[in-house]
Amino acid sequence: MPIHSEEFSVPSGAPLTATVGWTRIAALPAEDSARVQSLMQAFAEELIQSGVRVGGVTQMRVAERSGIVLRDVATGDSYAISQDLGPGSVACNLDTSELALACAAIERAARSGAQLIVISKFSKQEAGRGGLCDAFRAAMAARVPVIAAVSPHYREEWRAFAGPLAEDVAPEREALADWWQKTKLAGSEGTSI
Repeated sequence: MPIHSEEFSVPSGAPLTATVGWTRIAALPAEDSARVQSLMQAFAEELIQSGVRVGGVTQMRVAERSGIVLRDVATGDSYAISQDLGPGSVACNLDTSELALACAAIERAARSGAQLIVISKFSKQEAGRGGLCDAFRAAMAARVPVIAAVSPHYREEWRAFAGPLAEDVAPEREALADWWQKTKLAGSEGTSI
């Protein structure tokens, strides 16, 4: 039986071919970001407890002024992506070096046999083709399914970025579990999802 493929371009401009068995991305609408991040973290922990190799990061706010930390779901390592620029500062406080370290950790997990990758969010940085875009690409190149939160402000950019690889999934534990079961079944049967 011949392998069917679908070619599409990714934001880097390099075409990828989605062949039978290509995995998809579960896109969770992130209108309530804190709740979605907690859901992704809890789901990742549940799968890890059951023996699934999960990599990736979730986002959490810390007590400091506008502090955002990315937490590695497998190792617990933290990446403080917000810099304290002092009172009164209106400049962007994103620490791009910490964001790059988090992205590299996700890429390593994708290349090292992760069965699922969790990516905290597709938002402003990713819409501009920075941030964690390379983590998405690494997971897709390794044919690893992805769960990601998608900012409501960047839905059009998300559709342009993810194309046919993504499907919207309700930000509920049951919907995520159903998506995961479908993804595992499709992968074991060698069919596209």
